[in-house]
Amino acid sequence: MARRRFRAAETAGAALLLLLSAACGSRLPQSDFERSPTPAQAAVRVGIITSATSPVGGSAFTGPRDGAQAYFDRLNARGGIDGRRVEVRLCDDGGSGVGNNTCVHRLLDEDKVVALVATTALDYAGASRVSHARVPDIGGQPIGAAYDTWPHLYGIYGSLAPRDGTPGWDGKLYGGTEVYRYFKREHGARTAAVVSYNQSASAAYARLVERGLSAEGYKVVSEQVDFALPNFRAAAADLKEQGADLVFDALDTHGNARLCEAMDQVTAKVTAKVTNVQNWTSTVPEDYRDSPNCRNVLWATGASRNHEDTSQPAVREFRDATKGLKTHSQWQLEGWAAARWFTQAARSCAENGVTRACVDAFMNRSQGYDADGLLLPVRFERLAEPPGTRRTCLSVARWQDGKGWVTQGEMTTTCFDVPQLAYTP
Repeated sequence: MARRRFRAAETAGAALLLLLSAACGSRLPQSDFERSPTPAQAAVRVGIITSATSPVGGSAFTGPRDGAQAYFDRLNARGGIDGRRVEVRLCDDGGSGVGNNTCVHRLLDEDKVVALVATTALDYAGASRVSHARVPDIGGQPIGAAYDTWPHLYGIYGSLAPRDGTPGWDGKLYGGTEVYRYFKREHGARTAAVVSYNQSASAAYARLVERGLSAEGYKVVSEQVDFALPNFRAAAADLKEQGADLVFDALDTHGNARLCEAMDQVTAKVTAKVTNVQNWTSTVPEDYRDSPNCRNVLWATGASRNHEDTSQPAVREFRDATKGLKTHSQWQLEGWAAARWFTQAARSCAENGVTRACVDAFMNRSQGYDADGLLLPVRFERLAEPPGTRRTCLSVARWQDGKGWVTQGEMTTTCFDVPQLAYTP
């Protein structure tokens, strides 16, 4: 599941997220749910495309959809958008390009949605069609390079790329090394292991992580296991012998759990087993039930506020609205933020009507948006040349049994000036 961005451990077997630091983000002057409803009007129709039945598992991509749906349900219960209900049309593309194109056709041409929200597609084959139709796609998860390729697509983490039909700059994307800098500065880590499968996407991603670690001065230990018959115990024993402080990976969730189990078996003690935003979930006790030691050195990094940090009012609002869900995750929170983003855009159009063009004009401004503090400020610019360095900020949490995911510092001040390294998506 290749997720494009060069920041270590953001998605299993994929390139990482580039955190976009900006000045103070746009915030609504009051809660979205505190407006007085006006007489009923025609509904505002939005679409959500999700690879809900993808080959990588039924629940792998549903978090953003569930978060966005929860937001719109609460919004409608409290008056909608200036009295107009938000009508959500869902489409499962099955994780295939053909299915994705079918969803795009149905939602754009038949359902006439004003926007797409919280798209989470394994193969976003219909991205060019969405762009050519000038339908804003708001807060989608950047799996692949679509959100750095096409105009009118606004990924949840922003973009600095020209978005002129070619990925990034001349086919190359860029991302920073802030995750590696963080562990070096905060924990004195110097040796890092990178574990991957002998499978092309996994191995390519591992090489990107290794480049970033090397750029930050780490000694890098490379471990590769057979995709069909992985010997995680041998890999764990070697990273113990090499004295690894950190462990990164290009593995799926199942592989991560087996690696952690092997690390416990050989008593490989590390400062952090760094996972990614997709695995930043409440299911850790079940996923890692056989590896208590490794489980308690799990760390997650990302670009949004810890979904368990209810000391933050915006997180409390999200958790209150989603308390009926069986599990909670960072992707749910980001889907909630995407729906909130669309709502602010739609409200800006209230005077002249909520249209695709109006919503897109709101989204296309180069202003930081932080979803009332849920996101690191998100920007969309079109830089002619890729940045050499960027000041990027980082949201960090670690797992602790009995406490869950515990926030590590304030994400808006955990920031670094780091080099931007090129890679081909």
